[in-house]
Amino acid sequence: MRPALSRRRMLATATTGFGLTALQALLADPAFAGLPVSAARVRDPLAVLPPHRTPRAKNVIFLYMDGGPSQVDTFDPKPYLEKEHGQPIKLKVPPTQFDNVGKVLKSPWEFKRYGQSGIPVSELFPNVAGCVDDLCLIRSMVSEFSEHTNANYFFHSGHGQQGRPSMGAWFTYGLGSESRDLPGFVVLNSGMIPPGGMDCFNSGFLPASYQGSLFKAGKSAVADLDRSERTAEAQVRKLDLVRSLDQEAGRLNGTDDRVEAAIAGYELAFRMQTAVPELMSLKGESAATQALYGLNQKHTELYGRQCLIARRLVERGVRFVELLCHSVGVDRWDQHSNLKMGHERNAAAVDVPIAGLLKDLKSRGLLDETLVVWGGEFGRTPMAQGANGRDHNPYGFTMWMAGGGVKGGSIYGATDEYGYYAVENKVSIHDLHATMLHLLGMDHKRLTYPFSGRDMRLTDVFGEVIQPLLA
Repeated sequence: MRPALSRRRMLATATTGFGLTALQALLADPAFAGLPVSAARVRDPLAVLPPHRTPRAKNVIFLYMDGGPSQVDTFDPKPYLEKEHGQPIKLKVPPTQFDNVGKVLKSPWEFKRYGQSGIPVSELFPNVAGCVDDLCLIRSMVSEFSEHTNANYFFHSGHGQQGRPSMGAWFTYGLGSESRDLPGFVVLNSGMIPPGGMDCFNSGFLPASYQGSLFKAGKSAVADLDRSERTAEAQVRKLDLVRSLDQEAGRLNGTDDRVEAAIAGYELAFRMQTAVPELMSLKGESAATQALYGLNQKHTELYGRQCLIARRLVERGVRFVELLCHSVGVDRWDQHSNLKMGHERNAAAVDVPIAGLLKDLKSRGLLDETLVVWGGEFGRTPMAQGANGRDHNPYGFTMWMAGGGVKGGSIYGATDEYGYYAVENKVSIHDLHATMLHLLGMDHKRLTYPFSGRDMRLTDVFGEVIQPLLA
């Protein structure tokens, strides 16, 4: 008869087993396991991976102003336009999109200085102006394209033709997502897809798990998400069958990233059936919060709701959120005629919601870890097109960033006295992408993916981190 095992001896014998149990749990997380990106991605395409350096931000909210807001009418005042209003411009003018070069056109709006920084902002944005000390204005952006579709591709993917991964896909590929129940890259469609279509949010040569997921405004936010089976139990059995068939295919044919991505996609979609309705329901948001975003006003309700959903998404760990504009009865920010009415309607629809988003993020302690980016694919000319419009201008325009480690209440770069060309500290789209990645702890030169015989990256072979933008 064996002697009874004492408690001391049992604990000594089982010590290794306890350690292995803990180790198994840690190894399930690629960040602890030290797995290479490829191995971690096979296991879970959206697994959180460690950044290259200590990040300043964790998430991005991209407020995309489709069509190209006019820099000289929003955040880059030019008194010279008023001085020479109605005169031929005294600059060499390159061919514009429609080659319709009129006389100098002054801004229809006044500028005032706001905040401790004293930065001038147009009366188009009285509410955003109240947050100016949190904004880092870049007045010297340049692009390589003056036509919407190519400029949209370039702005989103760093390449002027379709087929490359969007920056949202790159961010999610490089860092994964902390959300287990929602996609890592979400596009909030307020009603208008930019020229270039869904390729602006594509994953390109990256795996499909990283492409943007389109969430619409309204009750059915995500297409084909509703359960087709009669009961949840029936759906679980169906998913179990699909999973077992996919795993059997992998056993017979070897590991296939596409099969693993499909399995992960099915499982994510199943979790989204519960997560998305909860996300889109604002019943838990106070009346004061909803009013802060403009949900109590008809002209701001739609974009305000999307801004509030964006805050809820980053709270849930979604890595990259992009907001699209909606119709306000005129074209998006693309005013080739009737600049005053067009820009006023577009600005009125987004001013209160954007200010509400910045204030809400700040009050919740989320602005420090959320990089908010505002801008369009290019700017507009300082001359009139027709009587009262402006043509496309990729040679000098304004964007701003807030939160996420940028220097609030600051201005970087400058355009000439007309606001046409960037003449001081030019910032390319590649520089912008490199700086955004840097703020999230990623080295844009090391974030690569093998394709077509070389290691591809968002910034291609260009781009520099703009250090003066960093706090």
